[in-house]
Amino acid sequence: MSNYSKNIWFDGKIIPFDEANIHVMSHCIHYGSGVFEGIKCYDTPNGPAIFRLKEHMERLHNSANAFNMTIPYTVEDLCRGAINVVKENQVKNCYIRPVAFYGFDTLGVHPKDCPVQASIATLDWGAYISKEALQKGARITISPWRKFKSDSFPASTKACGQYLNSLLAVQDAKSRGFDEALLLNIDDTIAEGSGQNIFIIKDGVFHTNDKNSNILMGITRDSIFKILSDMNIEYKIENISLNDLYDADEIFYCGSASEVTPIREIDDHVVGNGKAGDLTLKLQEKYYNIVRGNHEEYFSWLTFIK
Repeated sequence: MSNYSKNIWFDGKIIPFDEANIHVMSHCIHYGSGVFEGIKCYDTPNGPAIFRLKEHMERLHNSANAFNMTIPYTVEDLCRGAINVVKENQVKNCYIRPVAFYGFDTLGVHPKDCPVQASIATLDWGAYISKEALQKGARITISPWRKFKSDSFPASTKACGQYLNSLLAVQDAKSRGFDEALLLNIDDTIAEGSGQNIFIIKDGVFHTNDKNSNILMGITRDSIFKILSDMNIEYKIENISLNDLYDADEIFYCGSASEVTPIREIDDHVVGNGKAGDLTLKLQEKYYNIVRGNHEEYFSWLTFIK
């Protein structure tokens, strides 16, 4: 477990990693009844900084509310917990994983009086797909598994149990030699990756889908809208078809863990010239400079650890 740090924030206290335990009869183990977030902390010229911390903790609460789960810690409590665990672990670059879940009380599907517990851990995850994919582009596959509809689960939340859909998709992709999966909706429109939003670029215009496509309303996705506007680059939010996908000049995934990852192949289809696209790499460079504290005008997105 060397990539995990030595301490975890657990139910309001910083405790050693090995002491952050729950009971095997906890509701979340049996039914996946939890919500989570993925956040990145970057080393900057002004010390470590967490990217869009408050927005992530607000979304954690929103996800919990969608399942009638009341987290017993405020957004401010959770933000302070993330800051403290980064400080305590003395890390500069890390991935931060907050999770809130139903603990032990009843084995019934209805959680009744199960306590809601929460933890925040840090780990050194590195490149989510691979360093090579960040530079040269990822190889992805259209998954045989479809994305669930929002009238089955609230797709815009990050709930633990519903990520079994993503697990099946990425397991299939890896078993067939691909870096990642792309899930379609029932109507064959594009949904998203196993844990990433998708953008396509055609004739210099960026296109992505919205909540009607059963996607997570990604915080990195939202950040990219602001960055594109500041770069005077046009973007459109609309459904994406398979034809749009195969006709694209460039394609990339985005997410807190994936950051901005170019896509160079989809199954046997080569995207563009088969390399990471120029506009994608330009956006990627801008994004990296922002999260690493090299653009003062974006400091409002950074929570500096001091």
